[in-house]
Amino acid sequence: MPNHQQLDNITHKNLRVLTHHHPNFGDTTSYSRLFTSEFRHAQGDYPILFRKNSETGQFEAIALFGFAVEENLFLDDHGWHANYIPLAIQRRPFLIGFEPGSQESQGEPKAVVHIDMDSPRISESEGEAVFLEQGGQSHYLQQVSSVLNAIHQGDTETRAFIDTLLHYELIESVSIKVKLQDGSNNELSSLYSINEEKLTSLAADAVYSLYQRGYMQHIYMVMASMAAMSHLIELKNKQISSTDV
Repeated sequence: MPNHQQLDNITHKNLRVLTHHHPNFGDTTSYSRLFTSEFRHAQGDYPILFRKNSETGQFEAIALFGFAVEENLFLDDHGWHANYIPLAIQRRPFLIGFEPGSQESQGEPKAVVHIDMDSPRISESEGEAVFLEQGGQSHYLQQVSSVLNAIHQGDTETRAFIDTLLHYELIESVSIKVKLQDGSNNELSSLYSINEEKLTSLAADAVYSLYQRGYMQHIYMVMASMAAMSHLIELKNKQISSTDV
């Protein structure tokens, strides 16, 4: 079980975090959540798809890293090899927690920084310092806070985008079948993408509404990202070749 603690400069004054990426740090995941603000940056590296969260049943956007469970084809012992790393990966081992709202905030829950103290990234001797000697926030923690804020805002924006896609019935189930150079077949199921046929048949007022909200750009980024599937296949074939040697 994760050990999530609210971050403070007394309990965690000597805390350091290992920020590089490595299989031993839990980075061997086949996908991560992705937010609409990231689509433009991520689409050149990763196929962008949708999946249903097994706990909430709600759709979420994801960046795909591999074809098997716990397979990240962009990761090796020397790091993560891609032009962009999703916010959901960048924020580790930090996360957003909430505490009860005050009278001044009219009872609205307050977002606060938490940290998973069981993460293999945690250290007291190596890595980036979280707090300065005097107790102030380090530059690293300020960067983390910026990432968490982007995630918090991105969650709301992405939910609105996906709700709109569902309203216009633009999300469809897809089955992705990939044949590799060793003759094996890989099939990815329980994934969803944009229904291009329904998109092209939308009424003019619906298209205009999507443009006004900036959603057409997001849609085009999702569609364009499928070109990255060929790079994913190339990475998998290279992995097979190196294993066979």
